[in-house]
Amino acid sequence: QVQVVESGGGLVQAGGSLRLSCAASGRTFSRYAMGWFRQAPGKERDCVASITGSGGIYYADSVKGRFTISRDNAKNTVYLQMNSLKPEDTAVYYCAVGALGYGRMWSSYDFWGQGTQVTVSS
Repeated sequence: QVQVVESGGGLVQAGGSLRLSCAASGRTFSRYAMGWFRQAPGKERDCVASITGSGGIYYADSVKGRFTISRDNAKNTVYLQMNSLKPEDTAVYYCAVGALGYGRMWSSYDFWGQGTQVTVSS
């Protein structure tokens, strides 16, 4: 049975940093995309960043230059380093694993985590 568990969310002041981690178990995802999505209250769930099995990376325009996605295939884990955080980054962040291609769409993924809250105060 596949499990996807996020960690690392929390409360941070604007300009600060957080690192999210997502560990998948039950299957190997080294050949598949892993991604981070976020959803703020009243808004749609959007892709923040994704990374393919071969290392191709996608970033949403709103986070380019501030966020960095990486993965450790040996640990079946994907990370999201978030720097220069802004209040508009406040959202529940979800990890998703198991997509083909770049995995920019939530529906592309086979497995998802429960989400972790990130709150950025001004």
